[in-house]
Amino acid sequence: MSLRLRPLRRDDESEVLAAHRELAADGFSFLLGYEGATTWSEHVAAWEARGRGEIIAPLRVRGNFLVAVVDGVIVGRTSVRYGLNEFLYHEGGHVGYCVRPAFRRRGYASEILSQALVHVRAAGVQDVLMTCDDNNIGSAAVIERAGGKLQNIVTSEAGHAVRRYWIR
Repeated sequence: MSLRLRPLRRDDESEVLAAHRELAADGFSFLLGYEGATTWSEHVAAWEARGRGEIIAPLRVRGNFLVAVVDGVIVGRTSVRYGLNEFLYHEGGHVGYCVRPAFRRRGYASEILSQALVHVRAAGVQDVLMTCDDNNIGSAAVIERAGGKLQNIVTSEAGHAVRRYWIR
């Protein structure tokens, strides 16, 4: 598969914002922390600094935001977190990912997760916490295929059921 993960770039703005709008229709945020509050260049620079462990906002941990690219097109993304705070331990996990609706059911989610696990393990995290909504059967299957073992199902801060898996 030709999918590769890479950091955000300054020339990604229009494509990433389009992906953000597409996923918003599903009630999911493609972008994390942007919400139009900063310029695109500031958003990219903030993720670069966060990846280096610099300038981490309160309630955040060191991490990277990587887009998944196939043949020059952004098909999805992952957020890789190298530590866990209380929220991430409860319902967020070390890795989050999504695939744009037009690119689903092609194996991209599995490949994104596989490559994201390489990133998080390279940073020294061996036991990786993964979570997904209890009703997200597709994501649960991706996590389980990657070796995820269900620990439990918890109630999120928003009141919905979240499956918690460990990939050891």
